[in-house]
Amino acid sequence: MAALRISSLLSRSLFGSSSSLLSSLGKTSARRGSISRFSTAAVVEEPIVPPVQIAYTQHLINGQFVDAASGKTFPTYDPRTGEVIAYVAEGDAEDINRAVAAARKAFDEGPWPKMTPYERSLILLRFADLVEKHSDELAALETWDNGKPFEQASKSELPMLARLFRYYAGWADKIHGLTVPADSSHHVQILHEPIGVAGQIIPWNFPLILFAWKVGPALACGNTIVLKTAEQTPLTALYAAKLFHEAGLPPGVLNIVSGYGPTAGAALASHMDVDKIAFTGSTDTGKIVLELAAKSNLKPVTLELGGKSPFIVCEDADIDKAVELAHFALFFNQGQCCCAGSRTYVHERVYDEFIEKAKARAMRRVVGDPFKNGVEQGPQIDSEQFEKILRYIRSGIESKATLECGGERLGSKGYFIQPTVFSNVHDDMLIAKDEIFGPVQSILKFKDLNEVIRRANATRYGLAAGVFTRNMDTANTLTRALRAGTVWVNCFDVFDAAIPFGGYKMSGIGREKSIYSLNNYLQVKAVVTPLKNPAWL
Repeated sequence: MAALRISSLLSRSLFGSSSSLLSSLGKTSARRGSISRFSTAAVVEEPIVPPVQIAYTQHLINGQFVDAASGKTFPTYDPRTGEVIAYVAEGDAEDINRAVAAARKAFDEGPWPKMTPYERSLILLRFADLVEKHSDELAALETWDNGKPFEQASKSELPMLARLFRYYAGWADKIHGLTVPADSSHHVQILHEPIGVAGQIIPWNFPLILFAWKVGPALACGNTIVLKTAEQTPLTALYAAKLFHEAGLPPGVLNIVSGYGPTAGAALASHMDVDKIAFTGSTDTGKIVLELAAKSNLKPVTLELGGKSPFIVCEDADIDKAVELAHFALFFNQGQCCCAGSRTYVHERVYDEFIEKAKARAMRRVVGDPFKNGVEQGPQIDSEQFEKILRYIRSGIESKATLECGGERLGSKGYFIQPTVFSNVHDDMLIAKDEIFGPVQSILKFKDLNEVIRRANATRYGLAAGVFTRNMDTANTLTRALRAGTVWVNCFDVFDAAIPFGGYKMSGIGREKSIYSLNNYLQVKAVVTPLKNPAWL
């Protein structure tokens, strides 16, 4: 099985030929966006018109698009300009109640858990085919609503989306239990059963990918779903859910409610008729979700939360390659990645050389309209995240870290931030402790392995880590010592459907992707039957 490497896909998409859709945009659009190095005063003055229509803005409940019970809507914004893209149905407790009722009926009475696993797998496979057929529209919606480069969405994330659902389609008819021997005359059968109605809450940084991570295993196991989108990025999940019904998914199996965390999200997490919650987002919000689940019906919870991942560059590293990989590990997706290599530890013998090259690489980074060919970095998701990142940059300056480059907004509108590099960063600075979730690279110096292991592990997070070295003994020492759910060696952000992803410590509970994700959506039942005069035990 070939790994889906975001890094290699991006290297081809960012600097290779553009897709036919993007090429036609550049030739025919009457409004063109400019691209620039980060020192340019105006990044996007005339943004490219996205080549997609907004077709779905209502909730999807019981197979039908419906307005919110209250009739309320909320705006979703274009982060390139801050202007409204569309108004989307605003869900609250009543909408969650309607969606849960539909999911409960589809589970208890409907066909989905009673279908053969093979029949379920065929629907997942047909959905993957439809994703590929409509990949241009999905990628354009993702870029428009989120701000990530179109080439990243179309050439990396959409193929991964289809691959993930084909992976889970393959699991649907391979979920089985055991027959185990007992110390008495009994037949013991272990069954794996779907857990029931799964409540799922996804974030805004990778809306489609996290849709797949949640929905794929839940459906493969025979569950029904109520999914709440992030209020910043509701559009692609609605479009994808429509494709699911075209693929033959029965009504009520997958329900989508858009809305805010304190209303729709809290109602879902605390609902007495939801059997399981899966949440991806910040650690602080994860605590609230866990508390609401416990105070209601004690439903099980899986959490994929924050990170402050160390990226360790050893003294024997190829510095040019290490600089490029560390740059990618931090700046990918505008720095809005939970596993970003946001603490770059560099050995003192190569520290000065690394700093100069990391600064030069950041200053070459192409920032601009994400629909423009060749753009590496688009805008941050919204004004709140934009202001938060700028506050952290000011904190770094005030704490006497050295600002090597960047540090300010880009352009006169939208939420663009200069790629920013700090050196002389110390572990007690906020920029080294907190999850910034933006294009801010903090570079720290270390002397030896024991020191860097201690410092890398001195965090409440444990989602991921990166190690860059030519020495296998060094790699083995670090990979076993680092308290993180994923350790990448001489690579970063390699996401394969078969590789589990999740965190130690306050980075989460449970695992996404791979065989391990199936455990999140299954109950284990032991069936014990007496045997009379057995031929064998």
